[in-house]
Amino acid sequence: MAPLLLTSSPIHSFPATPKLSFRSKPRPIIRAAAGLEVDSFTKKSGYLFQLSAFEAESLLDYSPSRIAAIYRRKPLILLRRLIQISTTFGKWFGIRYIDNLMERSDQMFKVRAAELRKILVELGPAYIKIAQAVSSRPDLIQPSYLDELSLLQDRITPFSTEVALDTIEKELGLQIDELFSEISPEPVAAASLGQVYQARLRRSGQVVAVKVQRPGVQAAISLDILILRFLAGVVKKAGKFNTDLQEMDYRKEADNGLKFRRLYGGIKDVFVPNINMEHTTRRVLVMEWVEGQKLSEVKDLYLVEVGVYCSFNQLLENGFYHADPHPGNLFRTYDGKLAYIDFGMMGEFKQEFREGFIEACLHLVNRDFDALSKDFVTLGLLPPTAEKEAVTKALTGVFQDAVAKGVQNISFGDLLGNLGTTMYKFKFQIPSYFSLVIRSLAVLEGIAISSDPNYKVLGSTYPWIAKKVLTDSSPQLKSSLQALLYKDGAFRIDRLESLLTESLRARTEKALVKIQREEANSRMVFKEILSFTLTEKGSFVREILIEEFAKEVNGVGNPNNNQSAYLEESSLLSYQPALVSEILAMLSIIPELPPELQQQLLRLPADLARRLISRASARTIQRIFL
Repeated sequence: MAPLLLTSSPIHSFPATPKLSFRSKPRPIIRAAAGLEVDSFTKKSGYLFQLSAFEAESLLDYSPSRIAAIYRRKPLILLRRLIQISTTFGKWFGIRYIDNLMERSDQMFKVRAAELRKILVELGPAYIKIAQAVSSRPDLIQPSYLDELSLLQDRITPFSTEVALDTIEKELGLQIDELFSEISPEPVAAASLGQVYQARLRRSGQVVAVKVQRPGVQAAISLDILILRFLAGVVKKAGKFNTDLQEMDYRKEADNGLKFRRLYGGIKDVFVPNINMEHTTRRVLVMEWVEGQKLSEVKDLYLVEVGVYCSFNQLLENGFYHADPHPGNLFRTYDGKLAYIDFGMMGEFKQEFREGFIEACLHLVNRDFDALSKDFVTLGLLPPTAEKEAVTKALTGVFQDAVAKGVQNISFGDLLGNLGTTMYKFKFQIPSYFSLVIRSLAVLEGIAISSDPNYKVLGSTYPWIAKKVLTDSSPQLKSSLQALLYKDGAFRIDRLESLLTESLRARTEKALVKIQREEANSRMVFKEILSFTLTEKGSFVREILIEEFAKEVNGVGNPNNNQSAYLEESSLLSYQPALVSEILAMLSIIPELPPELQQQLLRLPADLARRLISRASARTIQRIFL
């Protein structure tokens, strides 16, 4: 029995309900999409498509020597591609030069950007991917060009359904009607590397998404890597292209999807579709169908908060993150969950970079720009030989006013925009991993702004960073916390209070998201801070507080103490409520604490006494012998 054809859906859209619609009468698969024009990539670059099965398999992993060996046997194709690239870009740059001579560059810029977008689509996925990367790279081009370049999209005209169905049959070794009881006659989504069909598995009846690789992409990207490799500095600056080759093997994408589901599928209100490994090959991927709308098309600030929390887990907890987070890969399911799709590009965020990123955020929020310049060296943004004083001065000028508004009012987009000029001036080198991390956060903020113009992704991420710094067992982060809390030998209780207060906002519950920007009840805040410091996770902070309190009590009781640092406004003893009633209100919280925390609280005086005795003993010994 031949599979039924699903009613066609427009490109990039998904059905409104899980129930599928069918034509009135069953009919065989149509082996060509009627009226569907040949896509421009196939039309202009189709001569690249012919590779033998052995050649195609040999290109699964990035190897310049292997790619060169293949195209050494195909000199005419290489020459034709070089001519196509040079004449296409040469013509465009020539027109731009004429625009400059005629002083009409500004008026014609959008027209030329549209022409460039068309050129990139015709040349194929390698150039589209470069455009996507460069659009978030202020170190490569002047900031005034970034906005227009970011308009370049990777969605293009779909290729022939006849070709797609043939590919499915060849890859899976079965006829279409043996695999699926229904399949859409046209793709429901199309991109530079492949396109997606909706289908129903004949054996299980499950509705699935069937992703089919675009013909020729492997040959085109491989050849373009070979060409770009010899263009001065392009490969070095634009990043590693082997990521694109990984995207072309859907088996690796399937493994990525399964790992992503294992790590993050359990997060509340996050949905990661399951992969059907039985029907997945190098060029065909079958996965659970996702019903919903693009997150960018709905106003759901709660799911943006869920996305921020999930991104925090990806970037700063596990280090395995979604490296292609454009709006088309984030969906709101009809049951109100955040769905991730497309796992072709994933990144690894190493432990030292994760900790460096956290430290950079801490130093930025606390306006420690000297330390921030050192963080940029740790993250690989600046070489160790960079003039740190000049960089510190520049960063102060860029960030001072923005940070002064408070962490909840810092716009991630504005920071990037302001930093762009400095990056260009000091020749920052942005590693490919960092570009993808920044892009991930920028995409979330862009989606959120459509729902709430005042939304700030850094303000939503920072509470999770503050909580991690206060509770993480990493020696590096503990050292960073101590360095942050002490300035010129003086304890900065104000910074600790800021961290503790911010960490309390690290929530994703819907009710709390709605009120998180409202002024917090001081009694509730104090209760949560006290509870935290008494728990095992808060032991490091508790030790710091007890030690500082012991220092100050010891200093007050010591008539020979000439140190004034502890008596300044930031000290523990001077940092107290103005009214006795506030102190009594805080003490009234103690009975509300769980019994185990009350027991921990009762042990604090003994800990403090031991420290005071130890200090008194040390002072006595010092007087006797010194």
